[in-house]
Amino acid sequence: MFIADLHIHSKYSRACSRDLDLPHLEAWAKLKGIDLISTGDFTYPAWFRDLHEKLEEREPGVFALKAEFRDKGDVRAFPSCEREIRFILTTEVSLIYKKKDRVRKVHLLILAPNLGTVAKINVALDKIGNIRSDGRPILGLDSKVLLRLLLDISPDIQVIPAHIWTPHFSVFGANSGFDSIEECFEELSPHICALETGLSSDPAMNWRLSQLDKYVLVSNSDAHSPRKLGREATVFDCARDYPSILNTLRHDHSKVAGTIEFFPEEGKYHADGLRDEQLRLTPEETRQNHYVSPKTGKKITVGVDHRVSLLADRPMGFKPATAREVWYIIPLAEIVAEALGVGPSSKKVDELYYRLLERIGPEFFILKDASIPQIATVNPMVTEAIDRMRKGRVIKQAGYDGEFGVIKLFSPGELVEKKQMKLL
Repeated sequence: MFIADLHIHSKYSRACSRDLDLPHLEAWAKLKGIDLISTGDFTYPAWFRDLHEKLEEREPGVFALKAEFRDKGDVRAFPSCEREIRFILTTEVSLIYKKKDRVRKVHLLILAPNLGTVAKINVALDKIGNIRSDGRPILGLDSKVLLRLLLDISPDIQVIPAHIWTPHFSVFGANSGFDSIEECFEELSPHICALETGLSSDPAMNWRLSQLDKYVLVSNSDAHSPRKLGREATVFDCARDYPSILNTLRHDHSKVAGTIEFFPEEGKYHADGLRDEQLRLTPEETRQNHYVSPKTGKKITVGVDHRVSLLADRPMGFKPATAREVWYIIPLAEIVAEALGVGPSSKKVDELYYRLLERIGPEFFILKDASIPQIATVNPMVTEAIDRMRKGRVIKQAGYDGEFGVIKLFSPGELVEKKQMKLL
């Protein structure tokens, strides 16, 4: 098995870290425990030149960073986290167009089998829109038209609708999306085989829609900085090469072993609300207020939970036969910060975070697989926090209208009580 994060960005995308270069991506993939990582942004000319210069194909359609470019700069390395990292060629595009008298805004993830195919994609898209203004280009192109263009370039290109429930930019988005994959892609819908659930939804929410049973659900980080890699990820049980991954996505869904997930309430569009007014609403409250703020009359941003409920034809808790394994996680740095009672950017958090990696292994191993006694050799409070996370004993405050949610593992005052007990 291997862990893959198929959706990230580069330093050339808007509002992204300048550290999103290939050496930093490889170094952080090792610390996180990711085996296969997206290149992101392959349509951007300068980034494509980097990929062409610094990557070499190791297995069909997957690449390694050449040894001479592995200067990771300020990222620490540990023997416990060492692994061979591979890259897969992917990018995200933003499509804004009018269809059936409505403006549609859809983000799509594109997987490509080799650099030659990427070069052809870039030439074709360069004739249509500006691929130089941002790492994630914005194109005035219908989703179906783009899919047809890509399939004409190569039948081995795969399109995956990205973060499918995000209100503003997704295939099912409340503000500018569709009610079905068929409505979006029409006769080309059979070429869509996988859907990215996004941070604000989880597989269980998607299982409520029988129309989604035929698709394999994948999860990725959509990282805008190296430290955010692996916020979500997909676990594959196939060979780590492009043909095997493509076959898994298109035909043998059983070889997706499962997904590593945010608690969906932590996603920044899970609940309804208005960020400017610090107003968070349940779907029932939104309906009672006729979809406007009871304070100002402004239109409520309908969240993912509400949107799912509108399209669902099954009750909460339904689990189809196609369901894969799900592992819920909280990023280790967030767990450490809460256990120490300090902010996530504190030096104390970094010190304990790196000590855990050095002593035990990469982040995913610590969060998913390391034994509780093993973690306890480093820090007892982190141990208890991870044990609670694995058991789903979390306190949730849902995100809304662009505001990330908060997932806590200890109730207010509980950490103070525990520290006082240690002093007695």
